[in-house]
Amino acid sequence: MSKIAEKQLVVDEISQKFNESESAVLVDYRGLSVAEVTALRKELRDNDIDYKVYKNTLARRAIAGSDLESLTESLVGPTAIAFGSEDVVAPAKILHNFAKDHEALEVKAGVIQGEVATLDQIKELSTLPDYDGLVSMLLSVLQAPIRNLAYATQAIADQQDEEAAE
Repeated sequence: MSKIAEKQLVVDEISQKFNESESAVLVDYRGLSVAEVTALRKELRDNDIDYKVYKNTLARRAIAGSDLESLTESLVGPTAIAFGSEDVVAPAKILHNFAKDHEALEVKAGVIQGEVATLDQIKELSTLPDYDGLVSMLLSVLQAPIRNLAYATQAIADQQDEEAAE
């Protein structure tokens, strides 16, 4: 396979990952030690997030002519991309939390459901609960009326028991 064909495969892979991902976060990892990068990769992998370093020129080709073309200005220097295919929140949350403890990691840009996101939007996304947290909150809200009915029923039963005992 020629070099050009290999590069085209990588460009196609990047383009496909951007299209299929719920979110993607671009980071500058310069200054992280090998152990720190390994720990970050493990945490991302454990959460089903694909984290890869691509050549900026190939990434630029992958987004050329698309809605993501404005990411080109972020594709300078060492850049890694974390693609979250199932959970929109997870890549931003993990990278933001990791950056709190490791100042060398810098979030450069992001994509949320096919739209280029600002750094503020990425930061805001990182503060949201993950999918499991949202489901838990929803279940809690749905259970509240039933729980309150059970408390009211119990209170009435207790009151009737007290009246019967007198």
